[in-house]
Amino acid sequence: MSMIRIAQAQINTTVGAFHENSSKITRMIEKATDQGADIITFPELSVCGYPPEDLLLKPDFLEDNLKALHMIREKTGKTAVVIGHAHLLDGRVYNAASVLQNGRLKATYHKVELPNYGVFDEKRYFTEGARATVLEVNRTRLNLTICEDIWIEGGFQERVSREGRVDLVLNISASPFHAGKLDVRHRIASRFALKSRAFICLNNLVGGQDELVFDGGAFVMDPRGRVVAQAERFDEDLLITDIRFDLHGRTRPLPHDPSSELLVPIEPCSRQRDGELSPTMAREYGRPDEIYRALVLGTGDYVRKNGFRKVLIGLSGGIDSSLTAAVAVDALGPENVIGVTMPSQYTSGETLTDAEILADNLRIKLYRVPITPVYEAYLKATGEIMDKERHGVAHENIQARIRGNILMAISNQSGWLVLTTGNKSEIAVGYCTLYGDMAGGFAVIKDVPKTMVFELSEYVNSSKEREVIPATVISRPPSAELRPDQKDEDTLPPYSMLDAILHAYVEEDRAPEEIVEAGFDRETVKEVVRMVDLNEYKRRQAPPGVKITPKAFGRDRRLPITNAYLRTLR
Repeated sequence: MSMIRIAQAQINTTVGAFHENSSKITRMIEKATDQGADIITFPELSVCGYPPEDLLLKPDFLEDNLKALHMIREKTGKTAVVIGHAHLLDGRVYNAASVLQNGRLKATYHKVELPNYGVFDEKRYFTEGARATVLEVNRTRLNLTICEDIWIEGGFQERVSREGRVDLVLNISASPFHAGKLDVRHRIASRFALKSRAFICLNNLVGGQDELVFDGGAFVMDPRGRVVAQAERFDEDLLITDIRFDLHGRTRPLPHDPSSELLVPIEPCSRQRDGELSPTMAREYGRPDEIYRALVLGTGDYVRKNGFRKVLIGLSGGIDSSLTAAVAVDALGPENVIGVTMPSQYTSGETLTDAEILADNLRIKLYRVPITPVYEAYLKATGEIMDKERHGVAHENIQARIRGNILMAISNQSGWLVLTTGNKSEIAVGYCTLYGDMAGGFAVIKDVPKTMVFELSEYVNSSKEREVIPATVISRPPSAELRPDQKDEDTLPPYSMLDAILHAYVEEDRAPEEIVEAGFDRETVKEVVRMVDLNEYKRRQAPPGVKITPKAFGRDRRLPITNAYLRTLR
């Protein structure tokens, strides 16, 4: 019988912040050493942050990344450290994991499977590795892998790990969030555990990076594919787990190709331990809960990591701006969120009152800037160029752009970041105004369908056990209030129908004919598809926003603006 104490440091890094990342890493190493850990792992590319994108093409970035790695190496002791970084070797760049102990670099593993789909572009930057790295400590063997290495069924690392050749698989990961992603990771790791008959220790990154959110949730899985320990999600954590192995009668088959596997001996920590640790199992999250926490984490990190302290939101009294404000307050605190209500001649007293009630409920400062005088001045200045009948999209967009202009002017004056409030349903079909409600620095609910906006708003009130978002905001039919008695459904299908069609067309990439065959009205599908295809130019100019679905606009779905292949019903 053998036992190893594994520490998994789930940390929130910032791309390019080498000093801050290194300091955080060394503090975690000290903490794990104090608790007698034999090995501590850190997430994928944790030295430089993930994803560094085209920074990897800059030689000085790669050099600074290796300098930081060696600074960390010099501070290591008995606890072996497995840490992710970029590795420049013989003119090639690798996604690497190095093993550090007692001030020495003991080995470096290069990621074999490089993802190149969805949000991933790793083949643009990295060269594939070709050799496994197996650590040996206390008569047990631990195979070192990086993220995608365990996702490929029948792949290189599965062949290395199976047939009893290793006892545990260490996986350092930067797996971005979408709703339900943790269950996907569990399924992938369970398959790998069953195939290899080994424990899996998957350590995932946590934090926001531009559109991406990494939800953490590091876990230990036994050889039967059961999660036996799990870290917190959406927060930094240090998961320490004692794992026992029965090595009696275990044989060690040699690799078919000895050059494909490096065996690295690791010294156990040898620090006195106060008994065996009980496994830690963090709380589970439901769907609205995990989505809301992802929005909070992504918003807070984007604001803070880009050097802002406060944010500015146009509060219309509608549900989208109300949810955005609630997320911002939870991410940054009420003292750092400022609302501006900008009523026009079409703004109802009810929505104006709801904006004020919401601000009171959230305890945020609210400014009131009426736009009717500006609108009238705009029409006067344009003279006969503009139609004075005050109807049509042009007049609606003037109002939206006046509001966007006011918000950006305040932002320029104060240094506060403007948060836009458009949802995925509106952005998908272009029901938004360039340089108007799309003007801002970060789009909090950009990837949240309208039906989910309603669900999350209900969640906010239930989780706070009080009415934060006024009930009238949730129950009132959505309206842009840019013309008399306007309702969204004057222009769009009911959101329950629209979101279902958008899910099929955008996220599942189903053909219009298939969507009609699924039971949707032919003319409705035709019009929705037309709007989605024609509004790529708007989406390309939108600010970044938190990804919470499997296929978000932007990094996930990349289509040409100039495009004669518009998909429609034949």
